[in-house]
Amino acid sequence: MPARGRRFPWAGRNFRIQTAATVISGLGNSGAPIATAFAVLASGGSAAEVGYVTAARLVPVVLLLMVGGALADRLPRHHVMVAANLFSAVSQAVLAVLVLNGHVRLWELMLLAAAGGAGHAFYAPASEGMIMQSVAAEHAGRAFSVFRLALNSAQIGGMALGGALTAAVGPGWVLALDAGCFLLAASLRFFLEAEAAADAEPGGGMLRDLREGWQEFASRRWLWVIVLQFAVLMACITAVDAVYGPVVAEQRLGGARDWGLALAAHGLGLVVTGLLMVRWQPRRILLVGNWGVFLFGVPALALAVAAPLPVLVLAMFLSGAGVTVFGVNWMIALQQEIPAAMFSRVSAYDHLGSLSLSPVGTALAGPAATALGLSGALWACTALCLLLSAVVLLEPQVRRLSRRTVAEASPRPAEPVGTS
Repeated sequence: MPARGRRFPWAGRNFRIQTAATVISGLGNSGAPIATAFAVLASGGSAAEVGYVTAARLVPVVLLLMVGGALADRLPRHHVMVAANLFSAVSQAVLAVLVLNGHVRLWELMLLAAAGGAGHAFYAPASEGMIMQSVAAEHAGRAFSVFRLALNSAQIGGMALGGALTAAVGPGWVLALDAGCFLLAASLRFFLEAEAAADAEPGGGMLRDLREGWQEFASRRWLWVIVLQFAVLMACITAVDAVYGPVVAEQRLGGARDWGLALAAHGLGLVVTGLLMVRWQPRRILLVGNWGVFLFGVPALALAVAAPLPVLVLAMFLSGAGVTVFGVNWMIALQQEIPAAMFSRVSAYDHLGSLSLSPVGTALAGPAATALGLSGALWACTALCLLLSAVVLLEPQVRRLSRRTVAEASPRPAEPVGTS
């Protein structure tokens, strides 16, 4: 249903509520990784232990994403999101209390990080399915740009606030803020309209749903090639953002506050490029999107060469710009090519593949820094990011998948996108 507002008449009620709730949860959740990393370091933990806690969050995401995707295509998606947000609010609140009491142990950090990962595994596929289904195909580019612009604006504030609060009052209060944001976001999502969720087909069960989702995913070569690319790419980026970045900031920069500033610059790059993407509608959506991926490794390069803070801030800005260029075009490709009833399951396979190696990457980040040196590990991450960005362009479907006109906007059956 179209909204009655003059500025965004294409933005219906579900789009507006989901965007607002995503901004609120993103505001708290953007500062939580900073707080968690420095909570580990403040308790005497090492870079390896920061990696273990990050890996503990990612493992349940990998294990439970498929269940979350199947449930989101069977149940009302807003019910799944509300339940996941409430669960995350409770887990973050418990973690905040432990950190504030000053007696948190490594196994407790890992357990509660895993609980947060489980909540995300159920939330993410439902959220992506909801936002894709809430706008018409002819407005997808503008809608997804506005959605990411709003989310990324919240990330700027969240990262800057998270870094400043961690430095000023300690990580426990940042985690408490995250719990409150999850609770408020769940309250908003309660008012989403159930009609936006896809109707489940009778019979067959979850295994059939997962099999159908896999067939939809595997039949499109452009889809699984990019997901394979991101499996390694995300392992490197997560290691840099969650382990190496905080460690370098603690050793050579100004600690949590400077790392929060660098992350805020990343968010600023997301927002500024989001404004561009509202109007820019490139024809070759995946080709243009992958040019943005080349910028993902720039922060690792800046950290590897021991760049001063202003250069690191610029590198993070460029990385954020690349994320938005890729992210908007990727969402357009998914909405354009994937049937609505399959959104959440295909999204779950996308997230599963992209994050599959991230727990390994973060768990090995500390040992890799010991074996190669911190600078050597960062150089390895930089090289892998650049190499993967180049290799994926060898796939013709990635280079040739094009934005369709309004008349062509319904999802196509699974078939090659021209390989001649």
